[in-house]
Amino acid sequence: MLQRSRVLSAAVRGVEAEIVYVEVRIDPGLPSISILGLPDTAVRESRDRVRAAVLSSGLDFPTGRVLVNLAPAHTRKEGPWFDLPIAVAILAAGGFLPRADLTRALLVGELALDGSLRPTRGAIAVARAAVRAGIPQLYVARGCAPTAALVAGVSVLAVGDLYESMQVLTGASRVEPWSHEAAWKERDEAPSDEEPRLEEVAGQAAAKRALVVAAAGGHNLLMVGPPGAGKTMLAQRLPGLLPPPSQDEALEITQIQDLLRPGAPLAKRRPFRAPHHTASRAGLVGGGAEGRPGEATLAHRGVLFLDELPEFDRACIEALRQPLEDRRIVISRASGSVSLPASFQLVAAMNPCPCGWAGHPIRPCVCLPRDRARYTSRVSGPLLDRIDLSVSLPAVTSGDLARPVAGPTTEQARAAVAAARELQRERARELRISSAHFENARIPARSLNKVAALDGPCKRLLEEAVEKLGLTMRAYGRTLRIARTLADLASSPRIAAEHVAEAMGYRLPLV
Repeated sequence: MLQRSRVLSAAVRGVEAEIVYVEVRIDPGLPSISILGLPDTAVRESRDRVRAAVLSSGLDFPTGRVLVNLAPAHTRKEGPWFDLPIAVAILAAGGFLPRADLTRALLVGELALDGSLRPTRGAIAVARAAVRAGIPQLYVARGCAPTAALVAGVSVLAVGDLYESMQVLTGASRVEPWSHEAAWKERDEAPSDEEPRLEEVAGQAAAKRALVVAAAGGHNLLMVGPPGAGKTMLAQRLPGLLPPPSQDEALEITQIQDLLRPGAPLAKRRPFRAPHHTASRAGLVGGGAEGRPGEATLAHRGVLFLDELPEFDRACIEALRQPLEDRRIVISRASGSVSLPASFQLVAAMNPCPCGWAGHPIRPCVCLPRDRARYTSRVSGPLLDRIDLSVSLPAVTSGDLARPVAGPTTEQARAAVAAARELQRERARELRISSAHFENARIPARSLNKVAALDGPCKRLLEEAVEKLGLTMRAYGRTLRIARTLADLASSPRIAAEHVAEAMGYRLPLV
């Protein structure tokens, strides 16, 4: 007698998941298990894990030739989360789940040899896939349930082992679904970590001002200065000046972080990623056969900090040029393409020369002109053209350490940033600009003249500066955006000449 079954599961590709049908057919013959559908090593090893888990649960493993097909066949299946659906499908085909409605449930989970379920990464992506497909129930391990329940529209059932899964599927036992509201409340009540404060940075009033401007408008920032000037300290304090992520943004950030470790807590702060300069191109922008996310995607809705910018492989940082414009990364392979979110704020830091001491008041620079030119040429003009703000940091002296810290406090800067962003949000609503592009740095080009309109004197001042400095049209637009942000920080409805002049100061070539 031919025995068949089909169970719903999901495979993660990039940062999203797609539905996978686990089909099982049992034919007479010598006992064996074959898995089809482009399984990786972890999926192929499910044969032994599933058999051991079934027997450890006190169940009989069906006899005969077991054929498992993971459809669609063209999608590569990775990871151990197919253990549970494969086990349930085999048991259903063997007649052990006669009353189970397998069309209403999506199952994911890694099985231990004793039949217990281990948490797996990608719970939010899988829950979203279930919502898109209209599947009402999602079965996951208990460690994944609080994270999966952050997604509305699907009933998340936490099960501890294979036997409990069968009991719930057949109706012999009942498990209360995780509450979506309770999951968000539980995450909101978690304690927050201590954040770095702006007052801890001695001196560097101009750099602090540039940091506030960058936070207020979502602008990219480059800091150039000698070692010990405070470049890294300033970059680490940028996330604390940004407003906390909205509920949708928090879910996006958590979904990406959940791909790194199972059961990631709800993101309450924007991510701050600081990869080492030895990072590969795939590590920075993503890659691999299945389009795994890189640091640019892990910094989505947050800050990507590239310290020692010229030390990065040039091909790596040049790969960021398109994401800085499109806010997405598309990785194309022969098997298809994967689109990864990459809406991050770039902060870069570098020394003025190879030895680092050019312009230092005491320590002399020992670099030859050709060495300095070779060092600065590692950062291309097109990439610098995509960085809105450039600021030079002087060396910090003992006098700076002795004097009271100048510049705004963290609370003052955060309040100024929040007020400026609220003005941008209101203006975007009035001009019917998408809420996803309300920041001045992201205003569409077609709306820029409305958002950053200039009077006659300001326009002439900007045009003269563009001609003298030889700026590109992209740099012209970015200068307008900076001027608009400076006006917002001053609560000015119009851009004044001082705003244009300060904005041009941030476009001066430093390298």
